[in-house]
Amino acid sequence: MPAGLRAILGPMRTSLARALLLGIGVCAAVPRSLTAQSGRISYEAFTLPNGLRVIYSEDHSTPIVSVDVWYHTGSRNERPGRAGFAHLFEHMMFQGSAHLKKGEHFQLVSRAGGSVNGSTAEDRTNYYETLPANRLNLALWMEADRMRSLAITEENFRNQRETVKEERRLRVDNQPYSPAFIDGMTWPFDSSACFAYAHTVIGSMPDLNAAQLTDVQAFFDSYYAPNNATLVVVGDFQPLELRRYVNAYFSTIPRHPDPPAVTCTSRLSPGVQRREVTDAHANLPAVLRIYRGPAHADPDTRALELLNIILGQGESSRLNVTVVRRDKAALGTQVTMNPFDSRRGPAVLLTLGIANQGVDPAKLDTLLAAQLDSVRSSGVTVDELTKAKNTFRAGFIQSRETTLGKAEELHHYDMFHASLAEINTDLDQVLAVTADDIRRVAGKYLDPANALVVVIKPAAGGGAQ
Repeated sequence: MPAGLRAILGPMRTSLARALLLGIGVCAAVPRSLTAQSGRISYEAFTLPNGLRVIYSEDHSTPIVSVDVWYHTGSRNERPGRAGFAHLFEHMMFQGSAHLKKGEHFQLVSRAGGSVNGSTAEDRTNYYETLPANRLNLALWMEADRMRSLAITEENFRNQRETVKEERRLRVDNQPYSPAFIDGMTWPFDSSACFAYAHTVIGSMPDLNAAQLTDVQAFFDSYYAPNNATLVVVGDFQPLELRRYVNAYFSTIPRHPDPPAVTCTSRLSPGVQRREVTDAHANLPAVLRIYRGPAHADPDTRALELLNIILGQGESSRLNVTVVRRDKAALGTQVTMNPFDSRRGPAVLLTLGIANQGVDPAKLDTLLAAQLDSVRSSGVTVDELTKAKNTFRAGFIQSRETTLGKAEELHHYDMFHASLAEINTDLDQVLAVTADDIRRVAGKYLDPANALVVVIKPAAGGGAQ
């Protein structure tokens, strides 16, 4: 993968679709023994009186357990002038609580021989621990303690605000192509009709600078509540013991008022929209084509995931075979949908090409558009569809090999799909996608009236380090 693409795609999460579209080392063909039934996950669920939803799945293959909390809040819940709060809170959640000192969450899990982390996306923020099964109670107790009594202090707030600002400088502002790629995902949406997706997860410097401690406390009170969270536990435990722990630690946390609803409306433009940006850190021009897609729960998503693989994942993908190898117009290409995590929708579909030395970005865009148009007009081959299904199936199964992977999948299907039960039927639906389905969704979503084309040009003396 070219360095520019790696800089952009490196931070991406690797759950099902994201792992596939980034390339996880699966072969085009997989053993026949990998049937649609592989990777099934059994689970049970219950809800506490305070609204906390709990999903659990037993896995006694190894003495390990993963505890994974998703708060149903991300950048989509932020309001104008306060972009970046969800990400800021990811950092705040490790700064201590009533019974834990700053940084002690990491220390206790590490001492127990486990791992811990968190991440923020548009629609959710998650916190997870994987540790020996006999320390399940430790992870549950720590998650409950910070849900109940996070240490929201002026010192913690100011320190973490500076940390988030530095993270933006390192991972976005000073990386080639990253500002256009990350900001570009917001450009198809009008902030007055869909602020939820019209701003970035990592936030803006002006909004972070303007934030006050009272704003942080208000965000916690609105969104960090048991009735706005789901707890998933996967691994080697006994259900009755798990229920006792959950009731003991979480049941007395008070329910909060339900958070305000989020709306997002989006309409097609009258034609192709174009932008040109300058990138001081880029050595070569690049072209980014962005399209709005459906809500994740829409059945079209399954065909679009296969289309993304056909177009841009792997050595035999359409764009790599044509634009990169045959035409020698691009150093590398990438096609992805919702690259950093799933979202309720509307989705974004992105095609990125980094031009070879001396190639006019206008020519590169013409070649990229021609390949997208060819799918709209002529569809895909049986061989392409078969390879895409095999790749999808292998990634689908690989994403469920660990306790944390299973926990993330349970969360994913519970939040983004019509029903959690689809966790064990979705693969069958993907494998049932036809070439006609691929052509239909290509015609619908790769419509030029749905396109935003961004040309990224190096600044004079570009590639500054």
